[in-house]
Amino acid sequence: MLELDRVNCHYGKSHVLRDVSLTVRPGEIVSVIGPNAAGKSTTLRTIAGLKAPSAGAVRCDGVDITRRPPFERVRRGLILVPEGRQIFPKFTVLDNLLMGAYQRADRSNLATDLTACYDLFPRLRERRTQLGGSLSGGEQQMLAIARGLMAKPKYLLLDEPSLGLAPIVVAEIARTIRSLPERGLTILLVEQNASMALELADRAYVLESGHVSLAGPAAGLRETDVVKRLYLGA
Repeated sequence: MLELDRVNCHYGKSHVLRDVSLTVRPGEIVSVIGPNAAGKSTTLRTIAGLKAPSAGAVRCDGVDITRRPPFERVRRGLILVPEGRQIFPKFTVLDNLLMGAYQRADRSNLATDLTACYDLFPRLRERRTQLGGSLSGGEQQMLAIARGLMAKPKYLLLDEPSLGLAPIVVAEIARTIRSLPERGLTILLVEQNASMALELADRAYVLESGHVSLAGPAAGLRETDVVKRLYLGA
């Protein structure tokens, strides 16, 4: 299980996260929704070890990893697919995918895992020799997710995977995310597209001004007046 326990984060004098607590149980898809500057990406960066909390704890499978460096978290199976994709534009698709496996101790199954990624995203197979920077935005997002999968994650942290994509591509990405727990993954999804996030998730958290204002089963949150009014446009 992945846990945040009363986590606080600051950027200078700005108090970005305020006593944020959440849990992600094995096999779940858990979504975090909220407006811009609510602290959603900071939450993922804190879990991944890219932002040190000023208070609180981060635990992975019962182990306190609050002060562990990012590479140790990767070895524990915590993999972040960052906002904005951040692929290697001058590397080929294949090289980008192999970079995802850089920290793996077990490198004997790379061919099998590459095939699994290509089966999940057939367009990446077609474009495996193209430079990452030549791909469309949707293809780059597919590449970013597949690169994360090549790291053999236990917990996959997805930061705004629908950002800037056409609706038809968003639907394809959503179908892929929905299928990942069947492959043994646990998903923590940060999304400004609240409708998609709540449709995919088992449970969800609403983050506002750095604190959790609502939490519960995603289907139940969809029916609350606050979520309908602020995030679903109802």
